[in-house]
Amino acid sequence: MTQATPILQFGTSRFLQAHADLFTSEALARGDALGRITVVQSSGDAGRSARLAALAAPGGYPVRIRGLQDGQVVDRTNMVTSIARTLSTATDWAEVCRIGCQEAQVILSNTADAGYAPQPADGGGQFDQAMSFPAKLAHLLQERFRAGAAPVQVMPMELVSRNGQVLKARVLELARGDGFRDWLQTQVTWVNSLVDRIVSEPIEPAGAVAEPYALWAIEAQPGLLLPCRHPSVQVVDRLEETESLKLFILNLGHSFLADNWLNNGRPDGALVRHVMENPDQRADLLALYETEVRPGFAAAGLDTVAAAYVAVTLERFSNPFLNHALSEIAQNHAIKVDRRINGFMRWVRSHGGAGAMPRLQAIADRFAAI
Repeated sequence: MTQATPILQFGTSRFLQAHADLFTSEALARGDALGRITVVQSSGDAGRSARLAALAAPGGYPVRIRGLQDGQVVDRTNMVTSIARTLSTATDWAEVCRIGCQEAQVILSNTADAGYAPQPADGGGQFDQAMSFPAKLAHLLQERFRAGAAPVQVMPMELVSRNGQVLKARVLELARGDGFRDWLQTQVTWVNSLVDRIVSEPIEPAGAVAEPYALWAIEAQPGLLLPCRHPSVQVVDRLEETESLKLFILNLGHSFLADNWLNNGRPDGALVRHVMENPDQRADLLALYETEVRPGFAAAGLDTVAAAYVAVTLERFSNPFLNHALSEIAQNHAIKVDRRINGFMRWVRSHGGAGAMPRLQAIADRFAAI
């Protein structure tokens, strides 16, 4: 008989495999996790049955960590054994509800942006596989409410700002009955978090290749229950600082490199690591960080943490094993410029910064009329 699983996870992505599932596996080995995980495939894709089976294989599945860390080359493989069972909402909904009501203390999710998109089936009174993830979660939580089960914690990991509050609002929109709605607001802890790790390729049928860097930043609140304790799991008072570092250093740097690529002939096969191997191009990126980005963070009182984050970012960009194509980063470039570059300049001004940012301004100006 499979042991009880206090962690119920919606999503089977290679990101989760190399992030929360790996962290939990490593923490379990130290006795520092709530317990093992039941993984639920919410898409119902029958073509991924081999992945589901392999995730819960007795010997685990491999995650290969490859890259640079503190100036040293890392190339190791870890076996992940934290997953006790796998289910699908399409075929195992009754069992998902049983675990959700009787075993789960924490519900994780990473279902991608598409999983949040409202669907015509969302308004139905009965569970329907065609529902969006928030609607499925609403039905699961209603089963827990009816069962009189203990309070529970919901921890979305989608890359949505204030993801816990966004998911809470969506579930409340779908909830029926004042008693259930009150329960959702008083007996469910909705946790905001931010995740980061480049997971570059899958290993079939389950497993992944990932960079050494990893972060799971979790916003503190009363009653917070950590699924595991791990060096990559950080509890922070407010996520805004972490979000700003990622968006305005890592992501802004990516868009700066993509803009250069777009304006210099768009050479085929150009990778981020190729830029870092070119002394002139690397120096150009570093100059941007030193003369335009770090002064903005200094205006917000974050120069020291920004300097450390820039150093880590440059090391991540230099990963000799990662084939991160500039053509891929350049997709939806105008939208990214507005969020990352215009957003940074607005953020700096909001903190009283007034320094010149000529290269960032030039990029923003090219897209001002779009």
